[in-house]
Amino acid sequence: MAPPAPLLAVRGSSGTSLLCGPPVCEEHHAFQRDARRGKYFTFSRDGSLFGWCNGERVHVVKVADGSPLLSLDLPKTAMLNFSPLNSVLVTWQSYSKTQNNPQGDPNLQLWDLQTGHLLKSFYQKKAEGWCPSWSEDESIAVRNVNNELHFFESNKFDNIATKLHLQKVTEFVLSPGSQPSKVAVYVPGSKGAPSFVRLYQYPNFGGPTSALANKSFFKADKVTMLWNKKAMAVLVTASTEVDKTGASYYGEQTLHYLAVNGESAVVQLPKNGPIYDVTWSPNSMEFCVVYGFMPAKATVFNLKCNTVFDFGTGPRNAAFYSPQGHLLVLAGFGNLRGQMEVWDVKKYQQVSKPQAPDSTHFSWCPDGEHIVTATCSPRLRVSNGFKIWHYTGSVLHQHLVPEGQELWEVLWQPFADGTFPERAIRYQAASSELGSTEQKLAQAYRPPALRNKPATASSKLHEEEPPQNLKPGFSGDKPLSKTALKNQKKREAKKAAKQESKADIISEELSTPVPTPVPNCPAPTSGDPETDKKIKNLRKKLKAIEQLKEQQAAGKTLEKNQIEKILKESQLLQELEDLELGL
Repeated sequence: MAPPAPLLAVRGSSGTSLLCGPPVCEEHHAFQRDARRGKYFTFSRDGSLFGWCNGERVHVVKVADGSPLLSLDLPKTAMLNFSPLNSVLVTWQSYSKTQNNPQGDPNLQLWDLQTGHLLKSFYQKKAEGWCPSWSEDESIAVRNVNNELHFFESNKFDNIATKLHLQKVTEFVLSPGSQPSKVAVYVPGSKGAPSFVRLYQYPNFGGPTSALANKSFFKADKVTMLWNKKAMAVLVTASTEVDKTGASYYGEQTLHYLAVNGESAVVQLPKNGPIYDVTWSPNSMEFCVVYGFMPAKATVFNLKCNTVFDFGTGPRNAAFYSPQGHLLVLAGFGNLRGQMEVWDVKKYQQVSKPQAPDSTHFSWCPDGEHIVTATCSPRLRVSNGFKIWHYTGSVLHQHLVPEGQELWEVLWQPFADGTFPERAIRYQAASSELGSTEQKLAQAYRPPALRNKPATASSKLHEEEPPQNLKPGFSGDKPLSKTALKNQKKREAKKAAKQESKADIISEELSTPVPTPVPNCPAPTSGDPETDKKIKNLRKKLKAIEQLKEQQAAGKTLEKNQIEKILKESQLLQELEDLELGL
């Protein structure tokens, strides 16, 4: 029996709808589109249920036939979620209080999905971490309440089964998978004491000595913690808001590795700069990191934090493994041009290199064959719509939102692991009436004085480094002989030494798109004060655009007028070139 086609949920100003999966993408026959402006929607973990709130009521339906399961009169609901086994529906609305009710009402509700009865209400003032976390078998659930973790058993929320108290604990992540459940907790440093992350196994919370692993570090204003699928290890990205060295607008980031067997390490990243993305492979044995000043590097590491494969550098800030783990997409969204590199991670060969400009969303379809990219409001309020792709770069379906309407979110229907088996990877583009978007990328900006001249060490400063296979004895499908491996190591050492010597002569002037005059030397002039003034103003605008792009890459949401400034960069560069050619 062939596996089902995943559905795609779409939410926008025209309402909430469910579309049949690729490549047809027609409205699901069993779901009647809700024309009201939906606030939030989600699928249950197994994809059998779909829930949404439309500003009037909360609805839950069975996906297979569209039959209603639950409807609640909760017009202020802003978010909702399902427990792993579909026993509990969680709803949350913004906390509020009035003069007549200074305490406010509990704003987090837990509902029995079968009966519709309210199981428990809690106060949850912050939207961050609003939803309780469950183990996959729902044997335990956990919430962070006033610097301690409250654990509940068997969905009995009137009694706290166990508490984990740590001073000022701010973050926690419950492990995936089966029992025994584990939890990673983060406590920020204070008064000269370091921050730390600890791993515990439920319910052994006796103190630091009962922890499975412990990692302390300074320079951490916040962290993100990511378990691998087998719950063997956690990756911790520690970030500071400000880089005190002044080298970066993005603050400082470090990446730490903790394993449940007690091992811990700092992941050594060969290039300085921000950490844009960290993601585990579904096999739980490797992870990919995208990092470094643009053009960014992407590297795959193993569980010993040793490099397996280096993808070189490129315009990228995100990484996405397919659900089966056989493909990896490196992408550059946000202030980048939407380039996607699709890689076969078994052979470490590139499959395709499509373009998805102005994308604000990317996600793999559960079948591991298709992806969706979307341009959504409020991140971008123009050209809203989505595309369904085959991983070989072909666009199978495209939907553009009519002018005056907005697209807010798209979401694939999830499925249980093993529903879609891994298929052999194709390198030839899938057939499509819409074709492929692979195209030659625009070359990096080079100052007028260096155009039409041979490239030198200094002029290659921002050009991309090629991928480097660092898995010993591996080259495509064929292992290297001992002699070939020895010669390869010699070549790599010689190349590294050559690059190091070249780095000493790289000009700092060429590290920005706009060349600056050498100190103590007069800048070339046209003899026309008006022209010189225009050149100066153009350079000033381009410098401001570079600063906006760096802020955007760091995750800052830009205003509409700031995005418009960035879009004018190519026009300004052309104007500057035309003026400088006359000097």
